[in-house]
Amino acid sequence: MTALSADIATKCSTDATQKFVESYYPALNSHRNQITTFYTPTATMPDGKPLPIIVWNGNVIPDPASLQKLFEEQMPRSYYDVQDYDCHVLNPNYVAEGTQGSNTPGKNMTILVTVSGYVKYGESRSVTARGFSENFVLVPNTAAANTRGKHLKEWLIQSQNFRLVV
Repeated sequence: MTALSADIATKCSTDATQKFVESYYPALNSHRNQITTFYTPTATMPDGKPLPIIVWNGNVIPDPASLQKLFEEQMPRSYYDVQDYDCHVLNPNYVAEGTQGSNTPGKNMTILVTVSGYVKYGESRSVTARGFSENFVLVPNTAAANTRGKHLKEWLIQSQNFRLVV
C-alpha cells in the first residue's frame, strides 16, 4: 500500500462524508427500516466492548437493530435538517481485521464526521426545531469492495454519538 497524499485523503474523505450525510439523514426521516444498513456488523473489541458504539442523547444503544427499533416503534416522525458537516481522516492506513485492505486510494482510512443541524420530532407544524450535534467514525465497508453490480454502502458507522442541543 502506498502512502495517501493529503490531497487525495481530503478529497476521498470529503466525498465519502457528503454521500454518507446525504443518505443517512433521509433514512432517519423516511426510511427507518434501512437504519441498520449504515452500521458495521456487530462485533466485540478485545477489551469486551461492543462494536459499533452507539450513544444516542446520553443513552448507550446496544446495537444497530436496537436503534432501528427505537426509531421505528418509539420515535415520532422526524425531520432532520443538516446545516453543516465536517470531516477529518483519523487513520490513513486502516485495514479491517481479517482483510488485506483495498488497493483503491482512499479506501483504507477511518473518517471522523461531525454534523450539526436542526431536528423536529412529530407531525405538528407547531413542533419546535431543536439543534443537534452528531459525531461518527466511518470505516470502509470491506464487503462493498468484493461486489459487482450490488449497491452496498462504501462506508459504515463504527462509532456514533448524537446529542440534542439544549
